[in-house]
Amino acid sequence: MLIQRATLLDGTRADIRVHDRIHIVAETLVPEPGETVLDAAGATVIPGLHDHHVHLHAAAAAFDSVRVGPADVGDRAGLMQALTTATPGDDGWIRAVGYHEAVAGPLDRGLLDDLTPSVPVRVQHRSGVLWTVNSPGLARLGRSAHPDGRLRSADPGWSAELERREVPLAELSRQLAGFGVTGITDATPDLEADTLAESDIVQRLHVLAPGKRILHDDALDLDELVAWIAGRHGSGVPVAVHCVTAAQLVVTIAALRTAGVHHRDRVEHAAVVPDDCIQGLADLGVTVVTQPNFVAERGDEYLADVPAGEHHELWRVATLLTAGINVAFSTDTPFGAGDPWAAMRGAVDRRTPSGAELGADECIDAATALALFQGTAEHPTTPRTITPGQPGDLCVLDGSPRAVLAELDRDRVAATIIGGKAVSR
Repeated sequence: MLIQRATLLDGTRADIRVHDRIHIVAETLVPEPGETVLDAAGATVIPGLHDHHVHLHAAAAAFDSVRVGPADVGDRAGLMQALTTATPGDDGWIRAVGYHEAVAGPLDRGLLDDLTPSVPVRVQHRSGVLWTVNSPGLARLGRSAHPDGRLRSADPGWSAELERREVPLAELSRQLAGFGVTGITDATPDLEADTLAESDIVQRLHVLAPGKRILHDDALDLDELVAWIAGRHGSGVPVAVHCVTAAQLVVTIAALRTAGVHHRDRVEHAAVVPDDCIQGLADLGVTVVTQPNFVAERGDEYLADVPAGEHHELWRVATLLTAGINVAFSTDTPFGAGDPWAAMRGAVDRRTPSGAELGADECIDAATALALFQGTAEHPTTPRTITPGQPGDLCVLDGSPRAVLAELDRDRVAATIIGGKAVSR
């Protein structure tokens, strides 16, 4: 493909010949016989976006799941209406996602039985780590005696009993391409890479498993985590440890200090970073993959639920960068909205849904926010450039570089190119 009359982010005008990798960047290039030509007509061309932490199957499944978060159903009555009017899928289940205690308090099988029809229902907490199943569902799983119906997502003992349902991966991939996403890192624990190899995903794909690990505060075991990290490293596998609480981060830092660090080790989320953990992260040299979109999506709940003295610890970005910590961005879709441009805006303005500011000291500029979505799976914190030899994954954005950075709006995406082929126009 030849892209003509492109404007690069620094304002330079250029033609770009791209195959699987960028071949030539020059002031003017003549089309070769049979070559596809895209006239950018002065539009901005940037390296495509890489979302460094997603859950593909869960995100695709969310397309036909009932959404029961605070913004979707509001309260207990809304939750009951959503579940009782839902139609079970082909597998016989009603699958609901995005639940938070703000809707109807802590959810267990008893409460769910009161709210649901007499068909199997499972409701995922918006954190992604927990499902609550009603009594018909527990009977389907052979767990009728389970005390509360609260099942951890990472527990294969129950999820293996579920009938596998077809999920619209191709539809998800098209949506992400429309956002300008050319690469994806799937962060699902225990996901086997070959289960996605024949999928309809057009983006370049990387899988963190078998190095991904989710921690739970009620089961933190430093010695066990050290042994797990050492075992992965011994097999040449970097680790990616899920840390959404201060306790999880503290234990992870201690475990990495003891087990040693692989140069590609990662801390996922770092939702809470106490001041006394910053130097520890910097000393380790690990990469923090975080999601500033949660400030924009859930910030008002954080302001209400988290003590004011801890607000500055939430979803930190500027402080980490200033400390020399490697940082990359992701959306965590479907547990966060899958729009990377919204995540960038969240990092720039730190505004909650009501417009309040959360963590003003953590704001970064738009160019930095964009760059944190432009690494590769192997080097997430090194932004790609439009130079020969770089991957042929590009995004054409309507407007000038100044306009693009001023708005950070997905609606400016005019074309997405992966490996020299247009996948969204």
